[in-house]
Amino acid sequence: MKIEKYKVETTKGTLQYNISGNGKPNIVLINGGSGPVEGWMKILPAISESSSVFSYNRFGVAGSDKPKVSQDGLNIVNTLREALTSVGFEPPFLLVGHSLGGLYANLYARLYPNEVAGIVFLESSTTKDISLNEYQGKAVKTINKMFKVFDSLSSHKQFNEVNFVEKTINQIHQTDTFPEIPVLVITGGQENRMMPKEARKKRLENQLELLSLTRNSKHIVAEKSGHFPQLSEPTLVIDSIKECAEAINKTNQKPINLC
Repeated sequence: MKIEKYKVETTKGTLQYNISGNGKPNIVLINGGSGPVEGWMKILPAISESSSVFSYNRFGVAGSDKPKVSQDGLNIVNTLREALTSVGFEPPFLLVGHSLGGLYANLYARLYPNEVAGIVFLESSTTKDISLNEYQGKAVKTINKMFKVFDSLSSHKQFNEVNFVEKTINQIHQTDTFPEIPVLVITGGQENRMMPKEARKKRLENQLELLSLTRNSKHIVAEKSGHFPQLSEPTLVIDSIKECAEAINKTNQKPINLC
């Protein structure tokens, strides 16, 4: 499907966005690092049938402006919040965070707990994943350092969010506790052979630790997927988002347990 994109002005620059569907809860899709809205194309039509859905390109992606300031979690969350306000997309939200987007969903919920009704962590990065680099070989570490040097040569790439992951993690640690909301954690079940066995084991532990953020949480394994279940198992992701949405919609009626 083609995703129609519009533009919204923020104090940090212009962002591309799309709003689809009509219904509650309002869903906000938060891409992984440098991911475009097209990454949601296999799930957007289905979840838009029952909810309003906001998706967007962060600074430096596709037709959005190049970043002019550091893209750490605080700047990303506040820019997203400003964009949502500008286009009239009202909270409370169901946030769906893929990869690095999971860190921003986590931070958003801590900074503005009254605006977040639930989160789906989709193959999400966690605050402890930064330690996984310890398990990589010398070759991988050298390549990563080279990429950082190349980024520093470009005026806008120096502001790229991948350079501020540690700062984002620190911001999460410095915020208030996580709100008591429904949380679903979707983890790809396929092994990443580029990742050492010890790192894969530790990453799974980190994924399961997300469940402790709230008493109302559930872990779902996308058995046929790696890092992009929304592309390889869209039906599973759609059903999970709808499950979380249903839990949110019934919250005011009676307690809902995802377990």
